[in-house]
Amino acid sequence: MIHKLADVHPDAIIGDGTRVWQFSVVLKGAVIGQNCNLNAHTLVEGGAIVGNDVTLKSGVFVWDGVVLEDGVFCGPNATFTNDKNPRSGNKDYQKFSTRIRKGASIGAGAVILPGVTIGKNVRIGAGAVVTRDVPDGETWIGNPARRMAE
Repeated sequence: MIHKLADVHPDAIIGDGTRVWQFSVVLKGAVIGQNCNLNAHTLVEGGAIVGNDVTLKSGVFVWDGVVLEDGVFCGPNATFTNDKNPRSGNKDYQKFSTRIRKGASIGAGAVILPGVTIGKNVRIGAGAVVTRDVPDGETWIGNPARRMAE
């Protein structure tokens, strides 16, 4: 289902059962799996890969180089980045890959810096700023994000 007010490029790849809601943008070269839910006001850039059964809440933008594996949940306004030295007109731009592994959940307003891998079934707390890789199964919170004590 693609809402009539969504802007989806005809060459984007979107799997069966995926819902793309109003005011969402999916650019040429984007790959989105099956049974995903892209809420209103989301964007998937060309070169981004979204697995199956992924949820993007409102305000989530998935940039080129970001990979969301199957079953990932991204809360409202979770932020991904792909450039360690962003500048307008930067001729030395280097894209960094960011990977969110299967079953991870990213809390509302969390920021994921470029080049980071978040492990399987990880939970990232709301508002956390993830500056380094997170091992499988852990919960991280804060700024900078650290493992939550058990």
